[in-house]
Amino acid sequence: MRVFLTIVLPLALPTVLYLLWLQAARRPRAWRVMPFVWLIGAGVVLLAIVLFVVTVHFGTPETGVYVPPHLRGGEIVPGHIEPAKRP
Repeated sequence: MRVFLTIVLPLALPTVLYLLWLQAARRPRAWRVMPFVWLIGAGVVLLAIVLFVVTVHFGTPETGVYVPPHLRGGEIVPGHIEPAKRP
């Protein structure tokens, strides 16, 4: 689902909106002269914006030490981040 929302949807959205506009405007002949270059360009720009926002603005940096999953007392303890020890 994440791949669909961050990659597929931004690439396809300009084309889908254009096709919906053509349908609403009742212009069937416009399908032959569809501006593919502009639609692909708009999709790539929208994809770049979405990927930038997702990678830069979401999530908080974790401070501390990562402890990988390990076995303790016969049970698997999942990996986690332990807070950094203050001096």
